Amino acid sequence: MLLLPSASAKLKALQAGALTRRPVIKPVGRPVFPCEPVVRVSLWISVAVVAALFGWGAWQRRWIADDGLIVLRTVRNLLAGNGPVFNVGERVEANTSTVWTYLLYAASWVGGPMRLEYVALAVAWTLSVLGVVLLMLGTARLYAPSLRGRRAIVLPAGALVYIAVPPARDFATSGLENGLVLAYLGLLWWMMVCWSQPLRVRPDGRVFIGGLAFVAGCSVLVRPELALIGGAALIMMVIAARDWRRRLLIVLAGGLLPVAYQIFRMGYYGLLVPGTALAKDAAGDKWSQGMIYLANFNRPYALWVPVVLLVPLGILLTVARRRPSFMRPALAPDYGRMARAVQSPPAVVVFMLASGLLQALYWIRQGGDFMHGRVLLVPLFCVLAPVAVIPVLMPDGKDFSRETGYWLAGVVGLLWLGVAGWSLWAANSPGMGDDATHVTYSGIVDERRFYAQATGRAHPLTAADYLDYPRMAAVLVALDNTPDGALLLPSGNYTQWDLVPMIPPGTAPGIPATQKPQHTVFFTNLGMLGMNVGLDVRVIDQIGLANPLAAHTERLKHARIGHDKNLFPDWVIADGPWVKWYPGVPGYLDQQWVAQAEAALRCPATQAVLNSVRAPLTLHRFVSNLLHSYQFTRYRIDRVPLYELIRCGLEVPQLPPAPPRE
Repeated sequence: MLLLPSASAKLKALQAGALTRRPVIKPVGRPVFPCEPVVRVSLWISVAVVAALFGWGAWQRRWIADDGLIVLRTVRNLLAGNGPVFNVGERVEANTSTVWTYLLYAASWVGGPMRLEYVALAVAWTLSVLGVVLLMLGTARLYAPSLRGRRAIVLPAGALVYIAVPPARDFATSGLENGLVLAYLGLLWWMMVCWSQPLRVRPDGRVFIGGLAFVAGCSVLVRPELALIGGAALIMMVIAARDWRRRLLIVLAGGLLPVAYQIFRMGYYGLLVPGTALAKDAAGDKWSQGMIYLANFNRPYALWVPVVLLVPLGILLTVARRRPSFMRPALAPDYGRMARAVQSPPAVVVFMLASGLLQALYWIRQGGDFMHGRVLLVPLFCVLAPVAVIPVLMPDGKDFSRETGYWLAGVVGLLWLGVAGWSLWAANSPGMGDDATHVTYSGIVDERRFYAQATGRAHPLTAADYLDYPRMAAVLVALDNTPDGALLLPSGNYTQWDLVPMIPPGTAPGIPATQKPQHTVFFTNLGMLGMNVGLDVRVIDQIGLANPLAAHTERLKHARIGHDKNLFPDWVIADGPWVKWYPGVPGYLDQQWVAQAEAALRCPATQAVLNSVRAPLTLHRFVSNLLHSYQFTRYRIDRVPLYELIRCGLEVPQLPPAPPRE
């Protein structure tokens, strides 16, 4: 006879199982935080309006910066099969954002015959708008639990502030990685908010956790300084993880790609950091210049005004926020207090605010930038995230009395009107005014207006548009007029270049008879030059962005920020198959300095650094670069050839007296 268990036995068994098993939250087919239709409708209207305004404003100020064209030169080399380099035969990482470089490379395949400049324009514009949209959706999700079953209107606040600042619209289409950074931070913010609300995803959702860890880990590849943000997110996830399997997943998903690329960078480029970080000494400090840059960004737009309005607005929203108790049972019984505190909406808000302040502190310490407002846009974007949108609650008498509810709604509404009014004023601000295109002592200019004025085009987009920039059209003429090869040096005349002829093949030691004609152009504006000449023309600068020799000089203390390395042209003549004696050397250069620079290049340590990027890439070279990358990154030379000879302990060459330098 089959015996059926009693109801009490079943109840005891179920209770025992409930105590030994973790609660599992199954995905549901409807929103976990159901909101009133007016909340959802007002949110999507706000998102659509802000996206349309930002997209329209960015398009009205569309352009491609000279620095944006630098990236495209690397993409051209990738497409030609020369590798991720700026000049063929010289492994230099001239771009700061690894993801941006390869994203444009992939987009160029999709774009097909479309010009690379237009591909960069379309991708940058799309990602910029997407970043603001993700920021607003992440903030709306942050407030979703407190809006459950409540009547409210969602309005844009911090998002309005960001798109109102003119540099935000300038750099939305500049060809630089600003749009990518916005999209990345918007995605990270949205995912972190979801992670902080366990009811949004299953606690055991390894796919989501792995995806979030991967996104956080990619921060250093989007821009190196964003590792401060992505690293903090990974630390929070590790603290909140419930067992070693999840911690291992977070570490592997977050670290595998960055570590793999770092190994590639060390072996391929022989450096620990991007070449741009070496050229600009990203670990250095210029606090006084950084404060000048901060004041330059704040002054035209009175950015302290939205701060004064948004801080009390955020406090009011925090006070009025409802903390739903139904979220607590979703956590497992062994979920510790520290883990609960870290994986919570308040912790994610603190994380984003602290990240913004830390980014601002980093850039002020670094000295800012020479482009007005550019590097402080990311800190601004981060600190505005928690109030990108705000809910204005309709008094219902549940959490507060109706009188208190009306008072809170009225104050929030007035503060929002103040933010909207400031945004309208700032969006039409003249910016830096008359100083926008003048390189003053601060070195800061409105980059878009500067190039628009210099080229005579309201929207300089293609490399051809920059042929109207001083010296650009003349460089093509000079290249055509020197079929036997030459080094081009900028002259005092904007319509011509000074030429240093190439040593005839087979007439000097080290110059074989089979030597083909070579061209090298030595100038600051690498982007417009690099995109207007062939890949067979070597384009280098005195700053070190694409010049491995200049990159290893010391940073000048009082030079223009972002341009504070300056290698003399004597080194360029010495480091190549160029004539090194009069009359081939221009009269304003000293033949003795050229000879001393040529002798200084024989320094064994300098030779090792140059071989790391110029010697053929073999397995032995890759491993050697990998092992010596720290040493190569720290290596510095003296920009004065005589001092460099003394530093290396080399003999000073004796030559007949030469005319003094002008």
